[in-house]
Amino acid sequence: MKKVKIINKTKLIIEGIDGFVVREVTPFGTSAKVSCPKEYLRKKVYLVFLKDES
Repeated sequence: MKKVKIINKTKLIIEGIDGFVVREVTPFGTSAKVSCPKEYLRKKVYLVFLKDES
């Protein structure tokens, strides 16, 4: 699996979005996954990592 470089920033501005959801990353075999609604299958999405608020 390709390693993705993460860019650390504190602010993100995105225009023209359809909406967003906040989900928890869960284990999936030796990797991880995030569930999202079926309507977003085969669409380009952005996964935003948030600081731990707990």
